[in-house]
Amino acid sequence: MRIYVDFDDCLCETGRSFARLAAELFGRDVPYGEMRFFEMDKTFGLNCEQFELLMARGHEPETLLSYEETPGAACTVSEWISCGHQVSVVTGRPFSAYEPSRRWLDAHGLQRAGLYCLDKYGRETSVKSSDFCLTPEDCRRMRFDFAVEDSPRAFGLFSGLPDLRVLVFDRPWNRDCGFPNGNFTRCFGWEDIRRIVAGRA
Repeated sequence: MRIYVDFDDCLCETGRSFARLAAELFGRDVPYGEMRFFEMDKTFGLNCEQFELLMARGHEPETLLSYEETPGAACTVSEWISCGHQVSVVTGRPFSAYEPSRRWLDAHGLQRAGLYCLDKYGRETSVKSSDFCLTPEDCRRMRFDFAVEDSPRAFGLFSGLPDLRVLVFDRPWNRDCGFPNGNFTRCFGWEDIRRIVAGRA
């Protein structure tokens, strides 16, 4: 099988780290459980300049490398790869974050997982040409069987793909969103995800 796995808040605890950064930089103390919006400027009440600073700090190499693994993530992905499944980590991080992101995966035993940068949120100012950069069309052509994703803003990537099963990693910012169709299933951790994928293997 071919499996798409989002990086932030699926493999690692990015939201919790950004909450700490927002408190440190701007004194905006929003508990993780109250982060009701995927858009961090809205979650933390930031202006454009503050948001840009938050994003810059959150994507510095040393910050990216410090993110804690989501429990069960690396073990499950490694198991899939060992079983012969093709796993692609498809991240909305900026293209400049590729190298530290690759290092994080390698440090967590995921050397065999592919890593691709996809401008999911329209933040990049130019299209990059490289083996690790994808357009939305490239992503759709990869014909995944499963996608693990937490961001409501990314769900549109999967429109028109009736054979794709989307496993929505439960996070505070996606609890109030509706799903586009019956192919979306809410999962409360990697054990849920592992069980669902095993049922199709």
